Amino acid sequence: MSEDLALLLDTARAALWTGFVVFLRVGAIMALLPAFGDRMIPMRVRLVLALAFTVITAPAVVPLIDPAMFDRPGWLLATEVVIGLGLGAALRLFVLALQITGSIAAQSVSLAQIFGGQSIDPQPAIGHVIVISGLCLAVLSGLHVKVAQMIVFSYDLLPAGDFPDPGDFLAWGISRTAQAFALGFTLAAPFVITSLIYNLALGVINRAMPQLMVAFVGAPAITAGGLILMALALPLMLQVWLQAMDSFIADPGGTGP
Repeated sequence: MSEDLALLLDTARAALWTGFVVFLRVGAIMALLPAFGDRMIPMRVRLVLALAFTVITAPAVVPLIDPAMFDRPGWLLATEVVIGLGLGAALRLFVLALQITGSIAAQSVSLAQIFGGQSIDPQPAIGHVIVISGLCLAVLSGLHVKVAQMIVFSYDLLPAGDFPDPGDFLAWGISRTAQAFALGFTLAAPFVITSLIYNLALGVINRAMPQLMVAFVGAPAITAGGLILMALALPLMLQVWLQAMDSFIADPGGTGP
C-alpha cells in the first residue's frame, strides 16, 4: 500500500512540475498574446486563459520535457519565460503593424485628429477600427487553436531548458520587427497613394485657380474619400494581415512575412 502511495505521489509530483514548466512558457506568451492578452481583458480572465492553454498543451509536450530538469527550477524559470516572451512579443508585433497602418492612414486622409476616442493605447479612430477588426477576425478564425498548436510546436524549435542563442534570438527579433513595420506600411499603401494623388490634384487646381480656397474645398473630399476607401480596402487589408500572422504561427522560426 505504501509503495503504491509513494508511486502515486511521484507521478503527481512529476505531473505538477511538468504543468508548472509548461505554464511558465504559456503564461509569458499569454501576457502579450493579441486579443487574449490585451490590457482591456481583466487580469483574472487572462490567468484563467493561461491555465486553460496549459491544460490543453501540457499532455502533448510531456514527452518533450526531461524530468531531470526539475532539479533546476531557477534555470527553467529563466529559459521558459524568455522563450515565451519572445514568442508573445512576435505575435504582438502584428497588432503593432495594424496600429502603424491606422496611424499612416489617418495622417494620409486628414483624420488623425477627427473622431478620436479614448482607449488604453491612444490612436486615431481609423487605427482603432482597424485594430479591433483585425483582432475580431483573428479570434473568429481560430486564433486560440493556432496558438495552442504553435505552443506545442515551439518545444521542437526551442526545447524546454535550452536557453536560446542570444545572437540568433536578437537577429530573429530584429527581423520580425522590421517585417512588422513593412507590413504596416504595405497595408496603408492605398491611403498613401490616395493622399499623393489628392495633393497633386490640389496643387494643379491651386495653380490654375489661385483665388479658390482649395483647402476648404478639398478637405471634405479627402475625408469622405478616406472613409470610402477604408470601407472598400479594409477586408482585403485584414485578409493580407491574417495570412501573414498565420504564416508566422505555422513557422515561428522562419524569416518570411
